[in-house]
Amino acid sequence: MENQTSASEFVLLGLTSDPHLQGFLFFVFSIVYFITLFGNMVIMIVISSDPHLHSPMYFFLFHLALTDICYATTIVPYMLMNFLVKQKTIEFSTCIIQMSLILLSAGSEIFMLSAMAYDRYVAICKPLHYQEVMNKLVCSQLVGGAWAMGVLHSIINTLPMLNVQFCKYTEIKHFSCELPPLLAAACGGTFLNKLVLLSSAVIFGSSSFLLTLISYIYIISTVLKIQSAKGRHKAFSTCSSHLIIVVLLYTTALFQYTKPSSVSSFILDQLFSIQYSILTPMLNPIIYSLKNNDVKTALGRMLGK
Repeated sequence: MENQTSASEFVLLGLTSDPHLQGFLFFVFSIVYFITLFGNMVIMIVISSDPHLHSPMYFFLFHLALTDICYATTIVPYMLMNFLVKQKTIEFSTCIIQMSLILLSAGSEIFMLSAMAYDRYVAICKPLHYQEVMNKLVCSQLVGGAWAMGVLHSIINTLPMLNVQFCKYTEIKHFSCELPPLLAAACGGTFLNKLVLLSSAVIFGSSSFLLTLISYIYIISTVLKIQSAKGRHKAFSTCSSHLIIVVLLYTTALFQYTKPSSVSSFILDQLFSIQYSILTPMLNPIIYSLKNNDVKTALGRMLGK
């Protein structure tokens, strides 16, 4: 085995070694990153500037857009740079920082979605008490809690990584320093790290998923009791965008972080990571703006001015 002194840098193998394909992928992911930044920034500007959108639902959407910008910016710029250079190296410290920011963004996003699910539950199931329950203090606490859970998730997984031994020359079979491929590239024993990763993914992922699931069980139960079809459609349309994002995120991210190493596949791992860390942040503002009449109306007013 190669010298196991602490590696000063890693090699990110990325998506492909074909230079022609790298040029094409640079163009594709540049467009994706631009749409992500532009879409989420527009959502944030519209929500902050339009008084009609100063409500709990859009307060959470504002912070979801901020989380998506952080998530994409942690990964895509370095990925784009690696498409243009021959030496696809990354400093150990930079890699650990990127890994911790990915964990923070992912943890914050899933709990932000849980907070949004709870907001929709109160709005649909307890509409008369909505303003009282979802006051500014509660909304701030929910958003602060989501960011705090992201920080906690990051710290729990980052600290044990500081003691992991890597070979002098280490290749990471991925386009970013995401934790699972980073652990797969280690030379020393990583049992504790894998145990912490699996435990935190199950605890954080399942708890946020259960909160979201329970909210939607009550929402669906309430919606089905509405007599008119128009009323049912109107009630469910307010949370359909959120439900699409939840399904997109959880089906890929939870599988990626909890699957056994025996079912690991280089192509599958890359595709799943692209889905939840790059495509979902891009799709969020598109789905919310296309399916939300209030956002479209506010955007129209802003463009009119």
